[in-house]
This record gives sequence, C-alpha cells and structure tokens, in this order.
Amino acid sequence: MTDTDEIKITLEPDEVPKRWYNIQADLPEPIAPPLNPGTKEPIGPEDLSVIFPMNLIMQEMSQERYVDIPDEIREAYIHLGRPTPLYRARRLEKLLKTPARIYYKREDMSFTGSHKPNTAIAQAYYNMKEGVEALTTETGAGQWGTALALAGSMFGLDIDVFMVGISYRQKPYRKIIMELYGANVVSSPSTRTDFGNKVLKENGGEHSGSLGIAISEAIETAVKSDGRAKYSLGSVLNHVLMHQTVLGQETQAQFEKIGVKPDIMIGCVGGGSNFAGFAYPELGRKLRGEDSNTRFIGVEPTACPTLTKGEFRYDYGDTAGMTPLLMMYTLGHEFVPNPIHAGGLRYHGEAPSLSLLKKLDLIEAIAYDQLPAFEAGKVFTETEGLVPAPESNYAIKAAIDEALICKKTGEEKVIAFNLSGHGMMDLAGYDDYMNNILT
Repeated sequence: MTDTDEIKITLEPDEVPKRWYNIQADLPEPIAPPLNPGTKEPIGPEDLSVIFPMNLIMQEMSQERYVDIPDEIREAYIHLGRPTPLYRARRLEKLLKTPARIYYKREDMSFTGSHKPNTAIAQAYYNMKEGVEALTTETGAGQWGTALALAGSMFGLDIDVFMVGISYRQKPYRKIIMELYGANVVSSPSTRTDFGNKVLKENGGEHSGSLGIAISEAIETAVKSDGRAKYSLGSVLNHVLMHQTVLGQETQAQFEKIGVKPDIMIGCVGGGSNFAGFAYPELGRKLRGEDSNTRFIGVEPTACPTLTKGEFRYDYGDTAGMTPLLMMYTLGHEFVPNPIHAGGLRYHGEAPSLSLLKKLDLIEAIAYDQLPAFEAGKVFTETEGLVPAPESNYAIKAAIDEALICKKTGEEKVIAFNLSGHGMMDLAGYDDYMNNILT
C-alpha cells in the first residue's frame, strides 16, 4: 500500500450494494412501537396505508437484517453516481499537524448534491409500483425536496414540496432546481393548507417555519388528495434510514480495500438519515459482537439540540399532531428552532432507532454553535477544495476536534466523516460568515 493509494478510494459500479442493511435486526432491544395519534394504541400496517405504500410500510416494520434492492433502484443509483469515493484529507491533516488520518465519504457528488437520492429513488419507485400519481413532502434546506423532485421526474410522479419558509428565502436556487425537475414548491407555512393558514393567522401572517410545520402541511395535502397522493419523508423513519445504508456499506468496502478500520465515525444529525446511513452498517458489526471498536459520534446544532438536550419520550413527528407518536428524543413537536443556515438539522425529534442507540450509550452526541461549524467548513474548503453544506460543517468540526485531541495524545486514530452534501447553494451563509454577520 502506497500513500497515493489512500488519496481516493473508489469502487466499481458492480460493487454498489445489492441489499439494504436493517439495524432493527441487531438492536439490543426492540424499538417501542409507534402509537395511533387518536387511540394511543400501537399502530398496524393499515393505519399507515393512507400515507405510505404497502412495500414501504413492510420495510418500516421489518426485522430482517437485509432487504434486497430491486434492480431498477440499483440501476438508478449507478446512474446518479454510485458508488461514491472515499477521500483522505491529507491537506487538512497537514494543517492540523495531527497524527490522525482523516477520511470523508463524498455524498456531495450526486445530481442533487447530497445523500438524499438514496432514499428518494427508493420511495418514488415503490410508490410508482403501487400506482400512486403524486407525492407530497417537506424540505428544510432543500436537499431532500430536490432529491424527491428528481426521483419524481425519473418515475413519472408529480411532486409537491413544502419548503421551510426561512430556507425558501435563504436558498432560492434550490427552489429553482426543484422546479426544473417539475416539482411544485411552496413556502411553509403556506395558505394552501388549513394548518398553514392557522399558523400564519396566529403569527400575524409571518413565520420562519419549521420541519414539523412543513410535515403537517404535506401530510394534510396527501390525506385530502382522495387517494391520488401519498406522503414521503426524507429522514427519521426506519425504511428511510435503511435505504441510506448503501453509503455506509460502500464505506466499509472502501476501508477494507486499503486494510484500514475506522476508530471514529462522525455524521451530522437532523432527523438521523445521513448519520445512520454512514454509521449503521459498521455499528451493526459492533452490535453483533464482530471485530469493531469504532466510536460513533452524531453532531447537531446548539440551536436544535435534540440528542443532547431533548427528552426521550413519545411525541408527534409533526407540529399539528397528525403523525403516529414515536418514542424518540424530542424538543417538543411545537419547538421552532432559530433560523440557522443548516436547515436540514432544524428538526425537533430524532429517528427512533438512533434515539434508542443514544439512550443505550451506543452512540455519542455533541452540539456546536453555527459560527464554529462555519469556521470548520472554511478550513475544509481551504485545504480540501470543496465547499461543504452547512449541515456537513458540523461533522467536519467534530472531526477536526478529534484530530486535535490526537495531536495532543500522539494517537494515530482513523477518523471518518460523511460529507453529506455540498454548499454551492448555501453561499449566502458563507457570505454572512465572511462578513461577520453570522452569530
């Protein structure tokens, strides 16, 4: 193995995983069942059929360790750039003067610039197979909405996106891309739904929005569509996190290719999908008692500290209280975070599986203010040449901090993080940072 072999570790298209990994098969204890919002009793598949296709409902409840990926989805993954490369951040290591080795998985290379197509493609495919004509969804920073808009164009589905109001105003070019893919995009809260009108009326016609509010609007629209539309979620639920494990399985194969094992795996955390997709395959090895001593660190903003300051209890996934009650870490379904630039991390709750893992101390969680996160992103851009998404900056900040600890201790740890998206549509945030407006 030479030094140049570790600059960029690639796989061939035929090495794209053929199965998704389902961590529910390996959890030390089962996830508490979702509850019907009306009866407060555990829900069954029929309770979810109004908003989800049956294939995804079965995946949501599956206890099988692996679920086969249909050929059409796998072909779409390859078309969109899978497998993605794993890079070593040598210039960043040199700047930090650390003995640690830092690697990052490049999920910024998809057509939409993030990891989100890994589940958007799957969800659009299964809905298309069931004869669904349209999907409704929410989006924070716009990465999820863009991915579902692309997936809808690939599988012939109409897409309605309720984009959190502050991100709608901060990131107008994401709206344009969604519309280029054929989606209809509205700022949330909106006048299109009863709940959106209610929120606007209660707040004098203005509101920065939240993912919880946007979810409520999207679900209301799907429920009132007379069966034409279903709802699609970009994070939190078991099937969504499972779809993302293609990226974590690729990462495992890439480290095996160079004979390296990660000591620390890091991902930013909003609802949990990119962290889970990156970490769950390796965490599954640890849960099964296989050869893995890896630490797993989820990083979130102090503006929305769900894992670090939330309560572990049942709560709604949306603000209006339309979703099933989920056992998770939550800040309360009516919580509205400050309008930070990392819109994808502004969610009041956390994926039930990830919440359980945190409760059992199988993962760690830390939180940063957005200013040091942007500082880390600027350092990464200067050394590695890539402009990260504001969400990814939180993972970068944690990776830098861990590398600096190694500088003090002299340990040659292997640190890996998920570069979950690029920041080319987030330059207004970087402009605020460089002009000392960001707080």
